[in-house]
Amino acid sequence: MEPSLGDSSSSSPSPSPVDQPYPPSEPPDQPTTAHAKPEQSSGDQPAGPGAAGEALAVLTSFGRRLLVLVPVYLAGAMGLSVGFVLFGLALYLGWRRVREEKERSLRVARQLLDDEERLTAKTLYMSHRELPAWVSFPDVEKAEWLNKIVAQVWPFLGQYMEKLLAETVAPAVRGSNPHLQTFTFTRVELGEKPLRILGVKVHTGQSKKQILLDLNISYVGDLQIDVEVKKYFCKAGVKGMQLHGVLRVILEPLMGDLPIVGAVSMFFIRRPTLDINWTGMTNLLDIPGLSSLSDTMIMDSIAAFLVLPNRLLVPLVPDLQDVAQLRSPLPRGIIRIHLLAARGLSSKDKYVKGLIEGKSDPYALVRVGTQAFCSRVINEELNPQWGETYEVMVHEVPGQEIEVEVFDKDPDKDDFLGSGYCIGGEEVGWVSDLYLTLFYLSLQWFPLQGGQGQVHLRLEWLSLLPDAEKLEQILQWNRGVSSRPEPPSAAILVVYLDRAQDLPMVTSEFSHPQLKKGNKEPNPMVQLSIQDVTQESKAVYSTNCPVWEQAFRFFLQDPQSQELDVQVKDDSRALTLGALTLPLARLLTAPELTLDQWFQLSSSGLNSRLYMKLVMRLLYLDTSEVRFPAMPGIPGAWDLDDSPQTGSSVDVPPRPCHTTPDSSFGTENVLRLHVLEAQDLIAKDRFLGGLVKGKSDPYVKLKLAGRSFHSRVVREDLNPRWNEIFEVIVTSIPGQELEVEVFDKDLDKDDFLGRCKVSLTTVLNSGFLDEWLTLEDVPSGRLHLRLERLTPRPTAAELEEVLQVNSLIQTQKSAELAAALLSVYLERAEDLPLRKGTKPPSPYATLAVGDTSHKTKTVPQTATPVWNESASFLIRKPNTESLELQVRGEGSGTLGSLSLPLSELLVADRLCLDRWFTLSNGQGQVLLRAQLGILVSQHSGVEAHSHSYSHSSSSLSELELWSGLPQVTSSAPELRQRLTHGDSPPEAPAGPLGQVKLTVWYHSEERKLVGFIHSCRALRQNGRDPPDPYVSLLLLPDKNRGTKRKTSQKKRTLNPEFNERFEWELPLDEALQRKLDVSVKSSSSFMSRERDLLGKVQLDLAEIDLSQGAAQWYDLMDDKDKGSS
Repeated sequence: MEPSLGDSSSSSPSPSPVDQPYPPSEPPDQPTTAHAKPEQSSGDQPAGPGAAGEALAVLTSFGRRLLVLVPVYLAGAMGLSVGFVLFGLALYLGWRRVREEKERSLRVARQLLDDEERLTAKTLYMSHRELPAWVSFPDVEKAEWLNKIVAQVWPFLGQYMEKLLAETVAPAVRGSNPHLQTFTFTRVELGEKPLRILGVKVHTGQSKKQILLDLNISYVGDLQIDVEVKKYFCKAGVKGMQLHGVLRVILEPLMGDLPIVGAVSMFFIRRPTLDINWTGMTNLLDIPGLSSLSDTMIMDSIAAFLVLPNRLLVPLVPDLQDVAQLRSPLPRGIIRIHLLAARGLSSKDKYVKGLIEGKSDPYALVRVGTQAFCSRVINEELNPQWGETYEVMVHEVPGQEIEVEVFDKDPDKDDFLGSGYCIGGEEVGWVSDLYLTLFYLSLQWFPLQGGQGQVHLRLEWLSLLPDAEKLEQILQWNRGVSSRPEPPSAAILVVYLDRAQDLPMVTSEFSHPQLKKGNKEPNPMVQLSIQDVTQESKAVYSTNCPVWEQAFRFFLQDPQSQELDVQVKDDSRALTLGALTLPLARLLTAPELTLDQWFQLSSSGLNSRLYMKLVMRLLYLDTSEVRFPAMPGIPGAWDLDDSPQTGSSVDVPPRPCHTTPDSSFGTENVLRLHVLEAQDLIAKDRFLGGLVKGKSDPYVKLKLAGRSFHSRVVREDLNPRWNEIFEVIVTSIPGQELEVEVFDKDLDKDDFLGRCKVSLTTVLNSGFLDEWLTLEDVPSGRLHLRLERLTPRPTAAELEEVLQVNSLIQTQKSAELAAALLSVYLERAEDLPLRKGTKPPSPYATLAVGDTSHKTKTVPQTATPVWNESASFLIRKPNTESLELQVRGEGSGTLGSLSLPLSELLVADRLCLDRWFTLSNGQGQVLLRAQLGILVSQHSGVEAHSHSYSHSSSSLSELELWSGLPQVTSSAPELRQRLTHGDSPPEAPAGPLGQVKLTVWYHSEERKLVGFIHSCRALRQNGRDPPDPYVSLLLLPDKNRGTKRKTSQKKRTLNPEFNERFEWELPLDEALQRKLDVSVKSSSSFMSRERDLLGKVQLDLAEIDLSQGAAQWYDLMDDKDKGSS
């Protein structure tokens, strides 16, 4: 009987999306438990199909290069100038450069999120201007708990988005246009990178009826959304996106009844940063010019409803009053910015190749949110005088910023001269605590950052008055103020455009008599004008009772004489559906300067009317509140004492002796995923334009618990066999699913071959699942999976048996299987060294085992941080691996480290250590709990049925041995008993030349003879130094290189450990006629090619039961002896 060994070619981890942004046909995986280098599996396939595939690949590559010459040929054939070719080449190079820049930006941004402290430390020398616009260091509270919730919900959000797009959006798109009837979403993946909330700040003291929260959000996602219109062979999509900004969430009004909060408002205080990586047909959007245009158009669309003054309102209570007021509230006030002058600017103009230094032609850009103003250019002046005034509406206090940038005007590209800004009422880098001076009146010189010089500003805060008593006073004040380019405003007008009723129907001819005779519903929109300022609403299609619900804002210089002109038009702007002219003096006599009513339209139907709410507010500067700062602020002028404050009346809690983890610590399991084979997959490959039907090159992608795995590709096979094993750490949280997708590997984009899902709860409850799963969303196909739950056991008695079983199960190309699970709970640290001798650090810790690491949160400014964080690691060799811990401080380097060999856990009680550990530098201690659990497989599949060899029974396949039939498969206790017997040393002492331990068996399913070299012991020492042994294997009677195998060389040891596997492809009958020659040799010297023979043994394979696969020790003999022992 041949053993069932699970000869699987485990897929090694592919590069992360950061290192491998393309192609989209290879879904990236980031396993944290496998660290072998990827190897291409080629030996498992016949030579014929592989050669055909290589030839096809060569021909395809050659054809693609020929296609590059087609435009050149066409240009010559049509008699076009070579300039067209050069223009096309320039477009292509520009497109490729934009693509590479986007991918590099996405890669750097992901690295920043993964290791923010290290990358930020490298750029501390950079100025604010040199840093990316979205990089910020907010003084807000970290919300790691919220990020953990988002990360946990992210896969389920992806499932919801997939269902929403496939079941709701796709049918709506297909029904919207006959040309889109074949529109479908081919791939919807939100990726493994969830949205991160970098910080949360709650503003208090603003209003007792609302709660203000600022969320610093950052999304650097590997999402992939692909669409296809099969009728036109059109494919497009998005792969990767960045979005960074500050999202304000307002909970208002607060009520005394459930749900306490009446509505939720959300908006970006400033325009967020957006970067999209296109795929498919939308790659054209990466052409220079189109790239910035497309991103700007998308950003404008987002700003139209989610950037101040626009906002998204979600009512939580039905029939909520003042919904319009919540959706478009009145501004908090007006800031009047007087840009007076600048001085001491740097000179950027050079003449005679820089020998003669000129001056600069400065101008200033002033921004507040989405409102921007540009001053005039002052030629040849380093101390310009502008004397310009701008008025901006402030909708949120705090939050909005005033930013001033000064540039030198040049014919090609303007040079940057400096910038300055204030955020939330506090002048960052200028003066400290400028809230009152900013929001009433400030007259001050502000130093420029990123350059030299100062800019002279006067800032006035104008309050909004709801009555007309002080109108004359305001108008008289404004007449005495010199302002340009616009005269100062006396009031503002906010128009809430709600809806219209009974607008006239339209026909194809535009005459008023025909309006009433029309039979087509209009697409109405509204134009609102005051003097030369005109604003337009959105168009509402196919209705004569439109609902807009939009707000418009105007500055008024003289409300007594100005008028509001309203024109309701069809979206073509050629046909007027109604008009209204309203003198603004009418509002001056209305209660609280407000009109909220229906207005009858002229030049329209008899019952056509418009519902609007108009609110006027006067702009008043209260001079009694004017305050001036004593002196300009200088960056770094204050040395604030940020040491922690301690109270003498608070008792210090006693130091704990052990950790106190929560009940969920150490309850993880390991799920072993065995991808066996598939059947009846659909053929996707086509040749000769689809006339010849080929096969497919399938591979499998698995997703579970935020991890993804990728199998090898089997060439040209509709019934592929993978035999690959993957492992992932899982918890018992309900609702998790194993997602499996099968793809056909192609040169451009991989084709979808089906998917299936398995509930994780089902596997955890049963412990073992071996099923054929039907592939969904395809006509045919099924997949054979074997899933086993491995529960960690706190005993080291079975470790050697587990290591032996793992060595038999894994294949030569697979990653080494885990033998144990390490769970670490890091609670706290004490007595960490102070920063610069007096200031406490901001410490965080990193836990690492091999290439897998976990970083804790950062605790600000303390020498006694409390983390209360846990991490789990898959351990392959507990005897040799160790847990590495480093405690670091932000900006202060390493504070201490600890190396804990896992061998100490193997001898500890219940494989657990829970105590204080002293850091290596002698300063500081950490309290942690480390516990190890051995992973014992109850369904390893290695057969131990009979010790007698039978030719008739050797033809059973591996699948039959794994199927659990009692007549051929032994139980796990029998296997462990046999392994224990095989691993025990012989009663007789080792021979004079030492012993070698090896396992030999025949894999009937793969038709391979397998040999596993474990180790040697008590080898002979010929000289003064120990030998450098290695093992050479030769399959006699052949002595050529085709049957020769050799292990790696171990340095200076008499007891080397190899644990290496070798295979020979040959029939069983031929294997029984062979002898396996095993020689242990040593290199004699560095310069010599001679090899010293330490001992050898010959195994007659006809005398060995190849169905067992049991490890045995064999005595080594000299070259004259024959046979085995």
